[in-house]
Amino acid sequence: MAKRHIRAEDGFSQKRCLAWFHEYTTPDEPETLGPDGMEKFCEDIGVEPENIVMLVLAYKMGATQMGFFSQQEWLKGLTDLECDSTAKMVVKLDYLRSILNDPNSFKSIYRYAYDFAKDSDQRSMDIVTAKAMLQLLLGKHWTLYPQFAQFLEQSKYKVINKDQWCNILEFSRTICIDLSNYDIDGAWPVMLDEFVEWLRLQRGLVIVSSGSS
Repeated sequence: MAKRHIRAEDGFSQKRCLAWFHEYTTPDEPETLGPDGMEKFCEDIGVEPENIVMLVLAYKMGATQMGFFSQQEWLKGLTDLECDSTAKMVVKLDYLRSILNDPNSFKSIYRYAYDFAKDSDQRSMDIVTAKAMLQLLLGKHWTLYPQFAQFLEQSKYKVINKDQWCNILEFSRTICIDLSNYDIDGAWPVMLDEFVEWLRLQRGLVIVSSGSS
């Protein structure tokens, strides 16, 4: 009997969802979808692995490690989304992207991304991973992100802790581009005090150099 084509409007089936999961696993590890399976899954749904929609999907699943989905995580997330096929997942992508438009949901996903992306045996996130995740999450929305990335590049920081991570989002949402409302005596982490000082110095140098030419 020929395999019936699964349409996006068909009802959700947990059995079908599980069978779909096993298309991406290996006999050695049938309950874990790993990096190779993830690559194939992304290819099937037409999304690059580093696309932000994959972070939202991982968040919906409650996935604990980047590049991996457990069977339990897959079933949790996709039962909630009522997805048991590639066709249904493709239809849901716009909905997943739209979740980022809600400020509270974005904040939850941003906070989730910290523990998801850092090495599970490390307390802090290494700076290379942090920069990649900040680019993904804030690169398009925070006007000062290019300058902040440049600051991190030349700074002494090798890791970012959770408090710094959460405060970077708060800073990006509340501080004016001209830094006029930044209170150096506020409860900001030292990292952000240093960024403001560095940026003011950079801008001062630009003004001085353009004024003397």
